[in-house]
Amino acid sequence: MRPRPRTAAYGPLLTLLLLVAGLLLPAATATAADNGTWGVFPTPAAGAAMTDRAYFFHQGAAGTAISDSVTLLNSSDRELTFQVFATDAVNTPAGGAFALLPVEQKPRDVGAWIALAPEAATTVTVPPKGRKDIPFTVKVPEDATPGDHVGGIVALNTAVEGIRQEGKVQVGVKRQVGSRLYFRVPGPVTPGLSVEDVKVSRSAPLLPWIKNARATVSYTLVNRGNVVVEPKVAVSAEGLFGRTVLDRPARELKLVLLPGQRIELTEPWADAPQSDRVTVRVSAGATAYPDLTSASEAEFIAVPWPAFGVLLVLAGAALTLLVLRRRRRPRTEQAAPAPDLAATR
Repeated sequence: MRPRPRTAAYGPLLTLLLLVAGLLLPAATATAADNGTWGVFPTPAAGAAMTDRAYFFHQGAAGTAISDSVTLLNSSDRELTFQVFATDAVNTPAGGAFALLPVEQKPRDVGAWIALAPEAATTVTVPPKGRKDIPFTVKVPEDATPGDHVGGIVALNTAVEGIRQEGKVQVGVKRQVGSRLYFRVPGPVTPGLSVEDVKVSRSAPLLPWIKNARATVSYTLVNRGNVVVEPKVAVSAEGLFGRTVLDRPARELKLVLLPGQRIELTEPWADAPQSDRVTVRVSAGATAYPDLTSASEAEFIAVPWPAFGVLLVLAGAALTLLVLRRRRRPRTEQAAPAPDLAATR
């Protein structure tokens, strides 16, 4: 059963806020597994003060079990109490940051395979300047699919550290730190990466070529394989007659794209064309898999519409004046008199 938060100092209102917080707190973005106050990391070897493992890396066939231990380190001068849990990892849809699911969301992958020691069933208290080692076991299901399964072990501080506004609702803020866990089930490895939904949005000045036009190239990366991919992306664009108007070589995005995840990314373009027909191409690959490539394109026509509209207005005004002048012009030619037929006889 989930422990009840201490509410003596705040009364029923904070109890309500905490309940709402449990529903609204997003997945915690995983950075280093230490926030300066407490840390979560693989337990060091016997006799060692620190670990040489940044994250957990394990491999095991379906039906096997792997044992390890996680360490909670309290760097503060006060006692800290944590709720410790295992969960799955995801990429945030916008930007692709590595994140661990919140405690309220039930894991369905490797997070569900992890069984923590009974001492972590409720809460774990770590003394000031102290540490706590918690053993755990990864039990790989018989039907586990080959490839990478990514999750983590999280320490959620039970103390409320502030109040945050979520729309019209106030929520209590708790902090959590998680250590990543990468687990590979042996079998066929099928890396997959695709670029999809390339789009371009533009913002041009009212008077063309007085200031630079700006554009944003947005696209989606999808990991369609069963292994983790660290993508690199190149962006290029061609104008009329094959002219190169943008050429950004492939670069590492510094993110880990998990199997089955899709993320939306953007690329700013500060000096986009103001009058051209442009084809934008986004290409993606991965250094670890040289044969893994994908690309997608989008076209747009850059027209300085405000200036074009002004020209149309001026042309229309000039045409109107010309028509009015012709209508007001006096007749300079008079009809010739009829010939006198009697005089010619």
